[in-house]
Amino acid sequence: MALLSKVSSSLLLSPKRTITNAFLRSPSRSSATTVTKNKNAKAALAKEKRRTRSDKQFALNEMTTNSSHIPVMLAEVLDVFSAAPLTSFVDCTLGAAAHSAAVIRAHPELSFFLGMDVDSAAHHLAQPRLDAVLSGAEVKAVTVLRNFRHVKSVLRESGEMQLGVDGILMDLGMSSMQVDDPARGFSVLNDGPLDMRMDPQASLKAEDILNSWPDSEVGRILREYGEESNWRTLQKKIVDARLHGGLHSTSDLLDLVRRVTPPMRGGRQGWIKTATRVFQALRIAVNDELKTLEDSLYSCFDCLAPGGRLAVISFHSLEDRIVKQTFLDIIKGSEDVDGRDLKKTSDEIKEKETWIKQVIHGSNGIILTKRPITPSGEEEKLNRRSRSAKLRVIQKH
Repeated sequence: MALLSKVSSSLLLSPKRTITNAFLRSPSRSSATTVTKNKNAKAALAKEKRRTRSDKQFALNEMTTNSSHIPVMLAEVLDVFSAAPLTSFVDCTLGAAAHSAAVIRAHPELSFFLGMDVDSAAHHLAQPRLDAVLSGAEVKAVTVLRNFRHVKSVLRESGEMQLGVDGILMDLGMSSMQVDDPARGFSVLNDGPLDMRMDPQASLKAEDILNSWPDSEVGRILREYGEESNWRTLQKKIVDARLHGGLHSTSDLLDLVRRVTPPMRGGRQGWIKTATRVFQALRIAVNDELKTLEDSLYSCFDCLAPGGRLAVISFHSLEDRIVKQTFLDIIKGSEDVDGRDLKKTSDEIKEKETWIKQVIHGSNGIILTKRPITPSGEEEKLNRRSRSAKLRVIQKH
């Protein structure tokens, strides 16, 4: 009632000023809202231009054998390797073997399969699925507990390096089984040790970086790997925490991020986004992910047979940037390459495979995805972890 009286009094005492202010403010708010909407629309349009959204139907029934792990862009991966006979296939990131099982099932002509993963838990989940799909098949199947940086030496040991392989897949995303296990320390939603090792046998943990690495290195990791704008403050607080016993659990780190993140940055969502970037930065540093990825892309391409394809699914801008630039360097090509033969080749490829929209030719190979393919809108709705996925494919001459 007091509020109503106060408003009424202001209207009676200064009607001109009140009415004028009302007319001045309303268009201003409306104008600001319109500008924001226009900016968001332009940003969304620009994002769409940088990618090719998949039009494949997303079918959950293809992976019902393990409902806890849903493979990302499965139909798109099957398309990539469907154009020619696939006699040899390498899955560099085996995980629960959902992608591998589908590829093996789709190619009865397959005679050699290699699955690689540094995580023993992944092998434990993958083996029953592989045993089921390989039952009765005449396939030489090899699974190894090693990082994909060793793909060339593993293939050489298996005797498959001389002729090369027809297809290689790298799915750089973290599996649900890793994210959902608090003991691994990957998730911002569960309390656990500051571990973050993809290879449980490795020695370096996130806890070591936070509590003993030079402060300049901690800052560099946050800045370069997390692309975190508030890295200086976070670096200082992390180093200061060492004076009070250090950081030893994901909850310790989350509490620090929550205290450091300015309250105007989106409330709870603001500090969670910051925490996600911090966790990403630490995970990349612990596992040396970016350097390993770059080196492995060159190795994988070397392992391909003529006409063989390498498909890579990345999940954040740092990975995708490396895949894009390394592919360009590998083929030693240019988007400006022209000529009737190249145009004829491009037309033939796109006519045969409708998922291919624009290609980049080079002397060593063809990039079949000038713009990365992203999941269909349907898949993004049903599998939220697929939203940031980008698929790029290269083919060897």
